[in-house]
Amino acid sequence: MKNINTLKRKWSMLIVVLLSVLNPLRAANADATIQWAMLVFSLFGGLALFLFGMEQMSEGMKKTAGDKMRSILSALTNNRLIGMTVGAFVTMVIQSSSATTVMLVSFVQAQLMTFVQSLGVILGADIGTTITAQLIAFKLTDYALLMIAIGFAIRMFSRKGNSKHIGEVIMGFGILFFGMKLMSDAMKPLRTYQPFIDMLRGLENPILGLLVGVVFTALIQSSSAFTGIVIVLAQQGLLILDAGIPLIFGANIGTCITAGLASIGTSREARRVAIAHVIFKIGGVLLFIFWIPTFAEIIRSISPTSSSVGMDKLASETPRQIANAHTIFNLTVGLVFLPFTTILAHYVYKMLPDKEVEKGIIPATWHLDDSQISHPAIAIDLSRSEISRMAKIIGRMLEAVIEPFTTNEPLQDKIYPQLSLVEGIEMREEKLDYLDERIVRYLRKIGQHELSDHQIQDVYGMMSIVNYIENIGDTIDKNMIPLIAKKSALNTDFSDEGREELDIFHTKICKQISRLKEAFSELDPDIAKHIMLKEEKYADLETEYRTRHLERLHEEREESIETHEIHMELMDLLKQINVYTGDIAKTIHKMAEAT
Repeated sequence: MKNINTLKRKWSMLIVVLLSVLNPLRAANADATIQWAMLVFSLFGGLALFLFGMEQMSEGMKKTAGDKMRSILSALTNNRLIGMTVGAFVTMVIQSSSATTVMLVSFVQAQLMTFVQSLGVILGADIGTTITAQLIAFKLTDYALLMIAIGFAIRMFSRKGNSKHIGEVIMGFGILFFGMKLMSDAMKPLRTYQPFIDMLRGLENPILGLLVGVVFTALIQSSSAFTGIVIVLAQQGLLILDAGIPLIFGANIGTCITAGLASIGTSREARRVAIAHVIFKIGGVLLFIFWIPTFAEIIRSISPTSSSVGMDKLASETPRQIANAHTIFNLTVGLVFLPFTTILAHYVYKMLPDKEVEKGIIPATWHLDDSQISHPAIAIDLSRSEISRMAKIIGRMLEAVIEPFTTNEPLQDKIYPQLSLVEGIEMREEKLDYLDERIVRYLRKIGQHELSDHQIQDVYGMMSIVNYIENIGDTIDKNMIPLIAKKSALNTDFSDEGREELDIFHTKICKQISRLKEAFSELDPDIAKHIMLKEEKYADLETEYRTRHLERLHEEREESIETHEIHMELMDLLKQINVYTGDIAKTIHKMAEAT
């Protein structure tokens, strides 16, 4: 519903603007007014279907291949050419350079790739998005309704989620071309309307054409959609290549203005990606804008020709020429700027340097980003990064809590020396409470979107893991911390054997937490299974140590008698944490199997 309302607002604004442009077209009599009104409504109805079809196709492709594309991106090397190639391929598949950029931002935030690496992928994404224009240039409008019917049938009658998504792609493709047909039919009367033809001829002025492309692309927030409109005009013979090229250049700048506005209020890394995108596009346009006639001649020489004459010749040749100009422009920009990505990154960092932020004592989320919730695959990745942080916090709490039982000296937190050891543990428990609430709320928001089966499994699994980690934190803070005061009041130490057993068992449970972090970050079923096996083994070890302690009691060892209650409670609590690690490992194993 939110997307529909947003679309309505955009179209209301667009209708007002274009109606004012088309005012001169209104005839004096009522019949002519009705004809022009029908033309405008057909044009906007076709454009609405075109945009809806493109969105449907893009969403279907993201659902079908989004997770695989994410895996390909995250496996990038430092080779910039490979990065650009992968960026082009991923964007070609998911039909959205914006979606690719969103994935890049999340990977840079999660430190899966560097900002410099992302620049090559951005250049590739701009190349990949030109495939849409190439597809639009094919005259497939006669088959539009057939594609809609086939896509709808697959979507309705398929039981598998992936097949349904493929149906969405085909149906979206059909709706896109049906919208093109409506726009094309609506524009036919304009072929003989001299004021409109004169207006389009004015677009041969590069600056005017550039501005029109920037403004209209920013309004409809889709360079592919505006490119489609330009190609529809060309298919009616209303636009020559020399006028179409500045419009395409403007569309390229307009799409990064939208990305720039979207990055306001986001992380500095997101804004750096947006800035780099703007620099690439404006720099590329400046490379081409001063020799458009020569560029147009080159495009004509490599594009197919037609035997038709006049306007029909324009209608048959220009659409493919515009699509080719769009592709060659972005390909050239990519190849020209690729060797200089490191230098560009240096200047972008100067423009937007790292901000010194103390991420420490005050509870805060580091990875969750509400603007990415509409992209479930990305939002799930961000949630995973935040949960990994919880596991790191719990590991530090567990490592620290054993120290007061081995000495009566005052201890300080290793990372924040201004805090005592106990204050450090309590501070981290507050962090866990805060993160528990925020992560679960974030996962619930993700769950409100349409998810694949394994994404649903991920969301529910992560909710369970967050709960288990919070339980471990409570065990340490609410049960272990009070034992420290009891132990200090005794003025008696554990027996040598008892202290050694507690130390060994504590170390093994700490290793379990460390294994959990690795298993969860990689969703590795083998590590998860190893943790489950260790849980059983450590449960047996706890039983063995308990028996030894009872034997020392039977021997009436003074240290064992004095520390009996604390010793047994500590072992019980460590045993409980061991059980929680096993439960988390089982959840990770299920999530890994569902992927």
